[in-house]
Amino acid sequence: MRITILTQPEPHPVHDRLRTWCDEIRANHDVDWHTTHNDLPGGAILFIVSYHEFVPAEARERYERAYVPHASALPKGRGWSPLEWQVADGATMITLSLILAEDGIDTGGICAQTSFSVPDHALRDEIEDLLFDAEIELVSLAVEQHGQLEPTPQEGEPTSFRRRTPEDSRLDPSASLEQQFDLIRIADADRFPAFIDLRGHRYAVRLEKLKEAT
Repeated sequence: MRITILTQPEPHPVHDRLRTWCDEIRANHDVDWHTTHNDLPGGAILFIVSYHEFVPAEARERYERAYVPHASALPKGRGWSPLEWQVADGATMITLSLILAEDGIDTGGICAQTSFSVPDHALRDEIEDLLFDAEIELVSLAVEQHGQLEPTPQEGEPTSFRRRTPEDSRLDPSASLEQQFDLIRIADADRFPAFIDLRGHRYAVRLEKLKEAT
């Protein structure tokens, strides 16, 4: 079976996990890796993972199924950076939905879902590991049950997240560290670090979990 991974060209934390998964299934499947939708070869399954451009129907229709994993209990939480928005708001449980790719943003039928808990002490890299475990679980399911997963229409009133900007990582110097801990721990330390403006300067605020003393 021919499987294509479509993901962003820039390095992303999920890439290593996806490459390992691709290596594991190559004994039984032909797997392609692409960073633009312009040259997709077609096949059985297209997985669109952490890809930030719209994939037109013409490209999707080269495949029997085109899937998108989305980290929310759709139709709640359509749109951008659902994991970051939810954790910053104090979420302790995240649902990952595997949906069909459509012209509408995150509107496709739900083919599978799984959930994972977010410990209140976990930092971004630890939370991402939990997310990637869930993504590998669902893409593996889609391969194993190709042609058997029936999409269920999304039900309920949809909500949407907007694209995050650096300003969304701003901290309030008058608020406590505990009050802002969830925002700090989920902020992207490289691209959009949490920051504080104080005494005429801007400071990046990063968290590092230290090993407990033995």
